[in-house]
Amino acid sequence: MKNISVHQRRSFIKTIVGAPLLPIGGTGIAALFSSKSLLAAQVNSPFKSAEFIPMDAPSLMNPEAMATTTVGSLLEITSQNNLKKTYKLAYEPFFMTGDMVPDGNGGKVLAGGYVDIHNRPIMDTSVLGKERQFFSDCPDGMSLLKLTKSNVKGVSGNTVFAVVQFEYTNTNQGGEKMYAQLPSQIAVLTLNQNPKNGKLSLVKYSPVNSSNTQGLWITCGSSLSPWNTHLSSEEYEPDAPFAHENRRFKSFSKNLYGNETSANPYNYGYLPEVTVNANGTGTLVKHYCLGRISHELIEVMPDRRTVLMGDDYTNSAMFLFIADKAEDLSSGTLYVAKLGEGFSIDPKDAGAKLSWLKLGHATSDEIKKLAHSLKPSDIMTVLKADPNDPSFTKIFYDGVANWVKLNPGMEKAAAFLETHRYAYLMGGSMGFSKMEGTTANTKDKVAYFALQNIQDSMIRSGKGWNAQSNIEVAKPLIAGGIMTSKLEGNQKDQFSNALNSEWVPSSISALIVGEDIEPDALGNLANPNMISNPDNLKFSEKLRTLFIGEDSGTHVNNFIWAYNVDTKKLSRIASMPSGAEATGLGVVDDLNGWMYITANIQHPGDWLGKLHNTVKPTLDPLIKKNYNDRFSAAVGYITAIPMGIKMN
Repeated sequence: MKNISVHQRRSFIKTIVGAPLLPIGGTGIAALFSSKSLLAAQVNSPFKSAEFIPMDAPSLMNPEAMATTTVGSLLEITSQNNLKKTYKLAYEPFFMTGDMVPDGNGGKVLAGGYVDIHNRPIMDTSVLGKERQFFSDCPDGMSLLKLTKSNVKGVSGNTVFAVVQFEYTNTNQGGEKMYAQLPSQIAVLTLNQNPKNGKLSLVKYSPVNSSNTQGLWITCGSSLSPWNTHLSSEEYEPDAPFAHENRRFKSFSKNLYGNETSANPYNYGYLPEVTVNANGTGTLVKHYCLGRISHELIEVMPDRRTVLMGDDYTNSAMFLFIADKAEDLSSGTLYVAKLGEGFSIDPKDAGAKLSWLKLGHATSDEIKKLAHSLKPSDIMTVLKADPNDPSFTKIFYDGVANWVKLNPGMEKAAAFLETHRYAYLMGGSMGFSKMEGTTANTKDKVAYFALQNIQDSMIRSGKGWNAQSNIEVAKPLIAGGIMTSKLEGNQKDQFSNALNSEWVPSSISALIVGEDIEPDALGNLANPNMISNPDNLKFSEKLRTLFIGEDSGTHVNNFIWAYNVDTKKLSRIASMPSGAEATGLGVVDDLNGWMYITANIQHPGDWLGKLHNTVKPTLDPLIKKNYNDRFSAAVGYITAIPMGIKMN
């Protein structure tokens, strides 16, 4: 290897000291560095720290920036020898939903397209003469990964994969709301990674067949398991005792099966898991034993057995699952948290202790059999009016009073098929409102939970509030906040039996919260320089950074934030199109040497009354232009330009 020049040595030393250099001679500072040592320092610069340099929130001074995904932030990487490198961040889409994309076999497939139980296209016939296959404008959870071996044609660089799920579609062409009326879809993307600059590009789009799991219901957030599978979700489980009265569920059944009665509500509200195959396809299973709750997403701890779960509901709870075997979610024990005194949303307060109540142990197969053989009335009687019968117990379910009576011998069925109601009967703290994203900082043994808003069942005067929860906040905080929990071992359940895990949440306290405000000049109902309505959470161990994606009814544009847990610095790193939710958030510290932040958007231009009244006249035509008359949304990632991000 050739020696580097004196000019290169001077440039390198200037970078280190950050000041102009005086002329150097053979006995000056340059003598401290040989050519070999200089070259080694340049090539081997281990990562030390990272800092995001925030962007301003876009405004109507630049309406185009408010009408698309805008990234105006920087990432500064510091090495162990205090060299700094600054990256200009940017957003790169893989595709827009509704695009025709390569299927890997020389043909095209509709991105985000909906199919029924027989894998036939579901058609939008709401506008005569414009019939077309439904496609989603609401991509959500996404995982980015690689396999040891792969064999997909058309990849010229490194083969990597993404799994992306499509939660719902907002409206049909006629403008009618379609939420929860179509079976959710999941696809595996084969991506070409350019080894020279880290750029990812789509090679193949492969829909995942969900017919063996009776279709999918409202797949929201996701996570990547430690064993390299995509862990999906089914939120807002259909209320089984009253599903026959639910217009949306009947429409879901008709679109999936062709009639309003074939769909069984006990088949939805679980954890789907996708394994990516070497040929760029995916294999799907659904785990019934992690409880039937409003699964936002789960986070698996380093022991590969302990599972923390978000529960996106009113009267939601903290749930915990401990698998019998590592890397196998097909059997295990389900727990619900009981809060002690002291719950607070003030970050200065210590918060509350947690204890854990065992709900039951089961295999997925046995609960699946119960789901297919039992009716709700076989498990418990559920009434919405007081029967004035002491054998019934009053509980709250999704903010509504229920009176329930468990049938003898149905404890296991209730624990796994009517999890919310049974957890309440067992004494769980069923008082959170929309506990969404969950993630963990494993170095510090800390977990983070997003409360999209703090209202209703968390407020004494709110719907669904109950003293049993030990949650009582003085007034609503619509902007929500992020809670944190210490993770410890030596925990016991209500029967004094040990929980077989070193990763059990033992407390809960506030980390950061938003701030409600009177409408500002743009229309914001929460402070735009603070988080609001946090939803997606992901933690980067390497960057020591908590990433926060918003699903806000209080920010005119939703943002993605980076919060450094050491410096406590909160930085806005991206802005979504106005009316769109930030989804698909993920972080991969090292994928063949490159770092990525995955990011999708949902329903751009979904206008919310007074929040958007000021901006809508200007932004609506721009968003319609950018997103296919508001029927499409972007799937993609945050990277750096012109070269991707490398930590070392």
